[in-house]
Amino acid sequence: MSPDGRRTVHLEPLDPTTLPEPVDVSDNRAALAMVDAVIAAGPYDATWDSLSGYRAPQWYRDAKFGVFLHWGAFSVPAFGNEWYPRTMYRRGTPTFEHHVATYGPHDRFGYKDFLPHFRMEHFDPDEWVALFKRAGAQFVVPVAEHHDGYAMYDTARSRWNVTQVGPERDVMGDLLAAVDRSWLVTGASTHRAEHWFFMNGGAEFDSDVRDPAFADLYGPALRKEMNPTERFLEDWLLRTVEIIDSYRPQVLYFDTGIEEPSFEPYIRRLAAYYYNRAAEWGREVVINSKWDAFRPGSAVLDIERGTMGGIREDVWQNDTSVSRTSWSWVDGHDYKGASELIQELVDVVAKNGNLLLNIGPRPDGTIPEEEVALLESVGDWLAVHGEAIYGSSPWVVFGEGPTSPAAGSFTDAAAPAYTAEDVRFTRMTEVGHDYVYGIGLVRPADGRMRIRSFGSGSPLVDRPIVDVRVPGSGEQPEWTRTEDHLEVVLPDAERTGPGGAVVRLELAPEGAAPRIDFFHGLNI
Repeated sequence: MSPDGRRTVHLEPLDPTTLPEPVDVSDNRAALAMVDAVIAAGPYDATWDSLSGYRAPQWYRDAKFGVFLHWGAFSVPAFGNEWYPRTMYRRGTPTFEHHVATYGPHDRFGYKDFLPHFRMEHFDPDEWVALFKRAGAQFVVPVAEHHDGYAMYDTARSRWNVTQVGPERDVMGDLLAAVDRSWLVTGASTHRAEHWFFMNGGAEFDSDVRDPAFADLYGPALRKEMNPTERFLEDWLLRTVEIIDSYRPQVLYFDTGIEEPSFEPYIRRLAAYYYNRAAEWGREVVINSKWDAFRPGSAVLDIERGTMGGIREDVWQNDTSVSRTSWSWVDGHDYKGASELIQELVDVVAKNGNLLLNIGPRPDGTIPEEEVALLESVGDWLAVHGEAIYGSSPWVVFGEGPTSPAAGSFTDAAAPAYTAEDVRFTRMTEVGHDYVYGIGLVRPADGRMRIRSFGSGSPLVDRPIVDVRVPGSGEQPEWTRTEDHLEVVLPDAERTGPGGAVVRLELAPEGAAPRIDFFHGLNI
């Protein structure tokens, strides 16, 4: 038995004789010259001044909701989280002890030996995409390569990829083709930037990380106090270029690691290359990045597992997961509830952001039943209330109520204790119509939604209200407006279920009443 009570698992180690020869990527001169030629020929050059002229496309601003996928060989052990390939080599960690007790010593069974068991034999890309559409997602971003160095796509730069080890199938290419057939937007993420040190624990003792035969998988495995080498940085750039040219994703997501100063000139080259390639394709694209890796205006800021404290002038993104435990499939997930996921979506959109919601498929290619149910619950809510989300823009204030989630990254360790008084706002302008939406984060127990910002004493509603509706109901709701608040009696169908109810105001056209100045910081 392993220390955590699990039985010892017998998995056959990888047979090295089944592997093709390593790929020689030592001479990158021709490939780098091609990159620079595309940069020289395009509208963007590799300077921050030029890249800051980028603007996120309208399709992305309107989309609001996408699906993220963490999949890979780390889902085979299904222990801890997607950092298993790092922590399994770090002595003294629970993962190290679990690995030895379950699979044996690291020199006999290392991370490479999990790869043949990542088979994806039940993977049906069209079935997956049908689920994503039911969820209401508008774009799909699978991980192309995580920190472990195992490519989930068909690459010419490494033998350690899904077409040669594991599924023996280009699973990312198959998924993106299904996404495209379903009229959703394709994306890809790369997390390779941390691979230069990721497996370095295995260099400290007798493990397969020390074996020169597998150096092309485990990478430099340098100490983190060092910097990545130029060869690694060139390879990072060219692998990302390969993803761009082979799959033409319209969303390119970067995880942490690229904010290291040594990446800076390579980031500029990569962004100029991607934006210029997109100009050739006639497509508008998005780069998502964290922290301060990109200069303001040159890409879309991503906040991992977090939110803004208020409305951000330009579009941003929160990437989070259905689980607090792990981004990838593991046994014993701590799943969020459907209402919490809807609340995250609503809060982000009210602050001018998009939500990228992650799931983690099993190594056999199936999506866990709990994650299917969560995605479908979000989709059911959006099917009724999506007019308050898709294509919307922020209102004068993002919300009202006593509860605010902590701003910043990694703030979703526990669900905020929202109440029926917590409301978020969006707006939508159509020809001849101006709508403002109040989106409840919790349904009121008495079936009456009260919104203080819509009261006659509030300076925020600057024009007469010509109509009040509850999306999803064909009935005219009963409503009253006092100086203190607008009160709407919710239809029976809107009194229960995940997520909150929505109230829509239609305002009289501009000029129907004197305009009142907005109070952006009003505490109401």
